[in-house]
Amino acid sequence: MTLTKEPVVKKVLLSTLIVAAFAAQAQTAPSFAPAQLSQHVKILASDEFEGRAPNSVGETKTVKYLIDQFKAAGLKPGGDLVHGKRGWTQDVPLGRFDIEGPLTLTLHSGDQTLSLKQGEDVAFRAAMTGAKRVDFDKVPLVFVGYGVAAPERQWDDFKGMDLKGKLAVVLINDPDFETGQGDFGGKAMTYYGRWTYKYEEMARRGAVGTIIVHETAPASYGWNTVKNSNTNTMYDIVRKNPKEAHAPVEAWIQRDLTVDIFKRAGLDFEALKKQAQTRDFKPVELKGVSLSAHYAVKAQVIKSKNVLARIDGSEHPEQTVIYSAHWDHLGVGQPDAKGDKIYNGAVDNATGTAALLELARAHAKQQPAPKRSIVFLAVTAEERGLLGSEYYAANPVYPLATTVGMINMDGFSPHGPARNFTISGSAKLDLLDALVAKAKQWNLSYSPDPYPEAGHFFRSDHFPMAKRGVPAISYGSGDDLVDGGKAAGKALDEAYIEKNYHQPSDEWSASWPFTGVARDLELLYGLGRDLANGSSWPNWASDSEFRAERDKSADKRK
Repeated sequence: MTLTKEPVVKKVLLSTLIVAAFAAQAQTAPSFAPAQLSQHVKILASDEFEGRAPNSVGETKTVKYLIDQFKAAGLKPGGDLVHGKRGWTQDVPLGRFDIEGPLTLTLHSGDQTLSLKQGEDVAFRAAMTGAKRVDFDKVPLVFVGYGVAAPERQWDDFKGMDLKGKLAVVLINDPDFETGQGDFGGKAMTYYGRWTYKYEEMARRGAVGTIIVHETAPASYGWNTVKNSNTNTMYDIVRKNPKEAHAPVEAWIQRDLTVDIFKRAGLDFEALKKQAQTRDFKPVELKGVSLSAHYAVKAQVIKSKNVLARIDGSEHPEQTVIYSAHWDHLGVGQPDAKGDKIYNGAVDNATGTAALLELARAHAKQQPAPKRSIVFLAVTAEERGLLGSEYYAANPVYPLATTVGMINMDGFSPHGPARNFTISGSAKLDLLDALVAKAKQWNLSYSPDPYPEAGHFFRSDHFPMAKRGVPAISYGSGDDLVDGGKAAGKALDEAYIEKNYHQPSDEWSASWPFTGVARDLELLYGLGRDLANGSSWPNWASDSEFRAERDKSADKRK
């Protein structure tokens, strides 16, 4: 078969034209005040806001703060229609699930029993099946490697194993994470490596549940993050058949405990992990080892809110450019060593929320109005699995077909400016090409995601839009700092992940200069303004998995 280069040429030409069009209409970006950004973060991450959990006092205060700020900036409500008029919010119905009372977990090994401690040995999530209790005795364990069924890669970790009545023990990340070479992108995580996929796959196979083995490197975060994210209140979108997406048990387990359990079954954990990195791997039952679990679950349906503000386009108001950030964090949870129970979420994601507010203010001041509409979307429940953005993408206030693109902001560095920037993941799309070209005005260079193994592409609020075809990126602060270079940037990133990420210590600091965010917002303002004043429709690369979905609605963008 003869391969033609014509599609590639057309793709390059299209990207070139889009970038050139943006450059031609470029305007001088306004400056952003670091002190104002700091003040937003200080307020949103204060103890008064109680960690901004969905359906809490913290949510009420956060939503009011956002609406007040949007109003003061002169924007219009952009949310649900209420009696024919748009309100400021979109209602997001969520299932809320809590473990109530004592949680008893017992490991059985021959004649021996071992009581497992929630938060220390394991992290069991409240069941999201709608069941009022989880009760089972001596359920057998089976090791299923990475738990991947990928026929397009000729990969099957299950080999016909029936998981009904069993608990599946699963490794985190992809089979080629450790070697860096293979069928799953090497160090770059695919969706098969995400814990969400593993939970969903075991549920599809009828397992009693999934127990994921935690190891810091392939997970990309430590045990504290696992504990703090999984032992508190859990949320999900409201599903007609929740058992199709969730098994009764969804849990994590410490690696050292896993090694001990494998020994009790006469197995070598490290040797089996090596086998799991090959196509020939077959599931292995942990003979003589079983688990019992007993706990009550409180399940209820609550409503949280996405907040939306809007600037009407002067010529094409039906065409929409979206800026987004999640306003929520983990709320009040287990206390740390100092007794602090409030997970303030200063960096994650009061910084992105502050950026959203200041971008809205800057765009609203700019005259004349943009040709296309600009929407500022603050979503809920990102920390619970991108639920607010998933709900918006499934129930869009503005049609996805005529959404030009989404620029998401999550976890800005509050420190000084960098010489570079990044995006979550390694997706190729015209929107990134335009961003790279725009960044040259600030002598900023693009650096690919420095931690592709962490799967950030699947962990940010642009993903629900991307998988439905909308060109979407999640912007990330650079690591090559003007003051200190890459060494300083790496040190700050690693310190944050180890000491603050999803921990009560993620608090506002008066020492943060916010000068890097302020500079980055000039770039993101410029990109958004170019999109809003343009007539082109950015797309995904021709070989992107999201291109076909976008192209299905091409006739609506003519």
